[in-house]
Amino acid sequence: MKAVICEEPGRLAVVERPRPEPAAGEVLVRIRRVGVCGTDFHIFAGKHPFLEYPRVMGHELSGTVEAAPEGSALAPGQPVYVVPYLACGRCAACGKGLTNACQSIRVLGVHCDGGMAEYLCVPERNVVAVEGASLDEAAMIEFLAIGAHGVRRGGVGAQDRVLVVGAGPIGMAATVFARARGADVTVMDTRADRLAFSRAQLDAHRTVMAGDGDAARLTEITAGDGFDVVIDATGNASAMRRGFAFLAHGGRYVLLSVVRDDITFSDPEFHKREATLLASRNALPEDFAEVVRQMRAGRVPTGALATHRGALADAPGLFEAWRAPEAGVIKAILEV
Repeated sequence: MKAVICEEPGRLAVVERPRPEPAAGEVLVRIRRVGVCGTDFHIFAGKHPFLEYPRVMGHELSGTVEAAPEGSALAPGQPVYVVPYLACGRCAACGKGLTNACQSIRVLGVHCDGGMAEYLCVPERNVVAVEGASLDEAAMIEFLAIGAHGVRRGGVGAQDRVLVVGAGPIGMAATVFARARGADVTVMDTRADRLAFSRAQLDAHRTVMAGDGDAARLTEITAGDGFDVVIDATGNASAMRRGFAFLAHGGRYVLLSVVRDDITFSDPEFHKREATLLASRNALPEDFAEVVRQMRAGRVPTGALATHRGALADAPGLFEAWRAPEAGVIKAILEV
């Protein structure tokens, strides 16, 4: 089979590998679509802290069942998406159903080889039949689920004023699911094109350009009360520290971003607000299911989000072009 491997930072190659054979309890999936994630671009650029090269990337995956274990509810030819978080099933977190926070989690395409290949073997519990969604849409479920999980962690409701800081794909996902819950949503970013997209395609109520005067504008929007929920999706430590200042009294701060840095805040300010700080990691099965429900309801503009596409075999040339900001990529999809 063909696979795309990142041999070292900045170098992708199309290689031939033996088709994998499923072990007991595994499903052999014929990969059909691979969403390209910011994580993949970080791996390509040599900026991912938890990765060893060479690595087959790819964790936003859809395809069809090639072979399933005897007695499985899955059948050959059935369209599926792949949950890329391989949890141990034995640790305390897994025992509580928090498989997204498994103490020894492995993520496809990061800790082990992923799905930029024609075939992939995955534990049956990580393969989910999808109905009412196309293969393109199924390949976008994972990144959207991360946003849905963050919104659920923040307890967002129709009564809330929400500030989403960072309008990359994950921030856009948070905007989609905060709006699906009826919240009033403001989006802040440094890029005018992403802010325009958030208004036109994601139904954000308003947007704010990050930079001079942004704090005054945010104060004006809430009449000085602050936001009930602030969701950071910037991946920038300075922005994450700054976000505490935008919280209302009794507000919730959700960190969708993760950085290799210390995040500090003023304890007196945090305490007097009786604020809540929440980490949001990966997603849970109910978040994936929520994405599918909202897709079926027509609340996820998947056609607009999928801005670029190409063939798996062309990935080495496409990656360099797609990672440039001027390319305007929101979500790129590789067809297998």
